[in-house]
Amino acid sequence: MGQDKLTVGLVYGGKSGEHEVSLQTAFAVMNAFNFNKYDVLPFYITKQGEWRVGSKLHAPFADLTHLRLEKEAGDTSIAIQQLFSKLATGQAAVDVVFPLLHGTYGEDGTIQGLFEMADLPYVGAGVLSSAAGMDKVVMKKLFADAGLEQCKYCYFTGPQWERNSHTLIQGIEDKLGYPCFVKPANLGSSVGISKASNRDELLKAVDYAFRYDLKVIVEEFVQAREIEVGVLGNDDAEASVPGEVVSSSDSEYYDYQAKYLDGKSQMVIPATIDTELAERIRELAVKAFKATEGSGLCRADFFLTADQSILINEVNTMPGFTPFSMYPLLWRETGVSYESLLDRLIDLAQQRYDARQNLDFNNGVN
Repeated sequence: MGQDKLTVGLVYGGKSGEHEVSLQTAFAVMNAFNFNKYDVLPFYITKQGEWRVGSKLHAPFADLTHLRLEKEAGDTSIAIQQLFSKLATGQAAVDVVFPLLHGTYGEDGTIQGLFEMADLPYVGAGVLSSAAGMDKVVMKKLFADAGLEQCKYCYFTGPQWERNSHTLIQGIEDKLGYPCFVKPANLGSSVGISKASNRDELLKAVDYAFRYDLKVIVEEFVQAREIEVGVLGNDDAEASVPGEVVSSSDSEYYDYQAKYLDGKSQMVIPATIDTELAERIRELAVKAFKATEGSGLCRADFFLTADQSILINEVNTMPGFTPFSMYPLLWRETGVSYESLLDRLIDLAQQRYDARQNLDFNNGVN
């Protein structure tokens, strides 16, 4: 580690439908860093998957467009060499990596595996937790195993849909009914999601979801309030106060437009629920975090029905840090500032890395 300041490798962009969201998050995080504690080495991944590495920063960029590193664009191999410098020379170019990548190739375990291979501490969930948290079907199976209540759902792959769509449609109508939500199994930020109120809309929604993933999940519609909780920690994870999302967009649900573009959705923090119920939801948030082998952070999203039933919807292993994002606002209301939150996340990354250094990977052979 550096003598005075840590060098944080900020990785953002990505070959993902959530590329622009990642840029917003990276810009917000960069401007929240205490540059008396940290230097930042930016790594930008283009939509085509090209890596670019900038120069070490001692202050944030003044404009979001600078994040694209167009003036310093080098080839991918140079950026990867920087990341793997510790293995090649014994000296790391960065002390800790902070991935701010949402969706596929960033939040799904793939890049976490790269960081593991590079022998670097990194913020957030590990390979297994990231992969499980990105795949909505696998995640729901883990929730069920942990005894967490959730809504009913069906899922299928592209080939299954092509071969057997009539039977699958009948199963959806019998098990879930209308309206229902159709989603890509591996994507976040409400990209690719549609609400279907009849068979024609269902067919269009499935085709739309398959544009973004090879597996689609269909969930029953639940008339409920949307409650979200931030989780922070490793083995000793703690939960923030719950917050509520009240969507006022024209789409009838909390979609991409409402989350990131129009700013119309209202966040009520803390949520207006009684103390006992709030504590129960916080406990379930930590339980969901542990069910997916979480570490560092996650945001756990719940449905709260009129009869006070609490249904887990999903966990997000790398929630956004944009000006409209729930996660940092939840922790601010719980007493943890944005700057302190970043400090905690970096410290948690180093703790997990240090603990893994004590493991024996040689099977007892020197």
